[in-house]
Amino acid sequence: MNSQTERLTLEGAAGAIEALRDAATVAEGAAPRGVAVIAHPHPLFGGTMDNKVVQTLARAFVGSGWTAVRFNFRGVGATAGTHDEGRGELDDLLAVVRQVAPQGPLALAGFSFGAFVTSHALERLWAERQADIQRAVLVGTAASRFTVAPVPPEAHPRTLVVHGEADDTVPLSAVMDWARPQILPVTVVPGGGHFFHGQLPLLKNLVTRHLQSDL
Repeated sequence: MNSQTERLTLEGAAGAIEALRDAATVAEGAAPRGVAVIAHPHPLFGGTMDNKVVQTLARAFVGSGWTAVRFNFRGVGATAGTHDEGRGELDDLLAVVRQVAPQGPLALAGFSFGAFVTSHALERLWAERQADIQRAVLVGTAASRFTVAPVPPEAHPRTLVVHGEADDTVPLSAVMDWARPQILPVTVVPGGGHFFHGQLPLLKNLVTRHLQSDL
């Protein structure tokens, strides 16, 4: 993604995890704001860490002073193992967090299936209080296909949920049904589809605004 992209091989329960780490854009001598771990869409439908929405999320984090780590779930690319319907993938995500941001500050982000997995990682890590979670971003959350974990109430101000109005993969109504009992706001992109074709700059701006806002 940029001249400071680094290839990583991390260790997971199923074996090696392939990852990319993009250096934060910060002023000379300044430290990054933290590490963002970003999860990709469904592995059985072509989802990888090179997905355009995932790359857009990474660019938003990098431009906002965060180091961004994208990784491939088990069975994708050079990552060992086989697809596990979200259970093993949660283990993969948590293993990445332990190795790249064990103490935080940490941000979690995911797209589609990756947002579903990220929701469970957020729930787990928030309950354990082992990581300083500063931000969460859930895009195109696959609420019609999987049981998405609720966002901890204390994490609501730190969480951005974005969905396309015209998403024909995950209907907006499914995300609203998930968000409504939590009174969790959802940012709707008018006319947006699941992959935000033609609207990735808008998605990046929404995420950037969230990352740069004061809590």
